[in-house]
Amino acid sequence: MSIAVAVRTGKGIVIAADSQSNWGSETADPRNHQAHKIMTIGESLVAMTGWSLYQDILLDYVKRLRRATLTDQLTIFSFFRDFWKALHEDYAFVNDQCAETDSPFGNLDSDFLVVNHSGIFAVSANMSVATFERYHAIGSGCAYSLGALHVLYDEQADPAALARKAVETAITFSVYCGGTIEVHSVSA
Repeated sequence: MSIAVAVRTGKGIVIAADSQSNWGSETADPRNHQAHKIMTIGESLVAMTGWSLYQDILLDYVKRLRRATLTDQLTIFSFFRDFWKALHEDYAFVNDQCAETDSPFGNLDSDFLVVNHSGIFAVSANMSVATFERYHAIGSGCAYSLGALHVLYDEQADPAALARKAVETAITFSVYCGGTIEVHSVSA
């Protein structure tokens, strides 16, 4: 349960996320615990929402790679395809599950947002990859963030200000979003 957003304007690309973790119906005081949901993989910034254990697994997986490439839609798909394979071979405690019983696809039970010089990419729980030109949001507060971005995008040129406002909106309206806001820019 989280919110992560990415925004691209003529002034650059940023990614932002909240810092709240939830354990069922419980959360921690932000003065006592903050989850850092944005990580660097290769030359990309990656945020995730869903099971927090996936962040530990993903960090462990990336650490064992010589090089991770997430530069475009195809390399991002290939990375997550290989990650899926590693989940089943190297992390025996990960179940094969899918929320939709009639789906032919497995389910990561986490969504990912990837930003780099090439743009904004979303990786859904079923590992499909989509490219977004202006903005996107994932997580339990994404509907609120997407609404804020839709309304504010043409009125604000600063991608960091837009991303921060989108995360603030999700924090205001979703009980599963909260804490501090982490914002990172894609370096030029």
